[in-house]
Amino acid sequence: MATWVLLLRGINVGGKNRLPMKELVQELEAFKLANIKTYIQSGNVTFEASEQVADGLGDRVTAAIEASHGFSPRCLILSAEALRKAIANNPFPEAEAEHKTLHLYFLAEPSGNPDLAALEKNKAPSEAFQLIDQVFYLHTPDGISRSKLAASAEKKLGVAATARNWRTVQKLQEMVNHS
Repeated sequence: MATWVLLLRGINVGGKNRLPMKELVQELEAFKLANIKTYIQSGNVTFEASEQVADGLGDRVTAAIEASHGFSPRCLILSAEALRKAIANNPFPEAEAEHKTLHLYFLAEPSGNPDLAALEKNKAPSEAFQLIDQVFYLHTPDGISRSKLAASAEKKLGVAATARNWRTVQKLQEMVNHS
């Protein structure tokens, strides 16, 4: 058995797509996952399973939530190694102390043709970004809520993504390490 990370996109945001973590854990238990742990209410989960069980699990979880709760969140599965590598590759270590200014967008697949020129155009002078493998790193010292770059990143990358701030990424790594 290996340890995995499940990231759900767009749940429990602004009162929409409500899915209590207790109910999410019950949904996941049906897939015979072990050692399921959640972090905050925004769809961050670690679990243990074989590679065969983890393969395609995101689509199965999405379908199960659609059937039980009436909405279809995007689900992304990361290996423990992919999470470790994303953290190690952080190109903005100076931003780690201000966890709310550093976001990692985990891409569902490699971005074959990202519009880097458009991303650069949307970037504020204080912001910085870098695409490394299947992770888009975004540093927004003035806050992510005001960032035109953050608002356009997924579209300009051309692939589905879900973002987590540095604190959440660190907490997920801690959970993986204690599995």
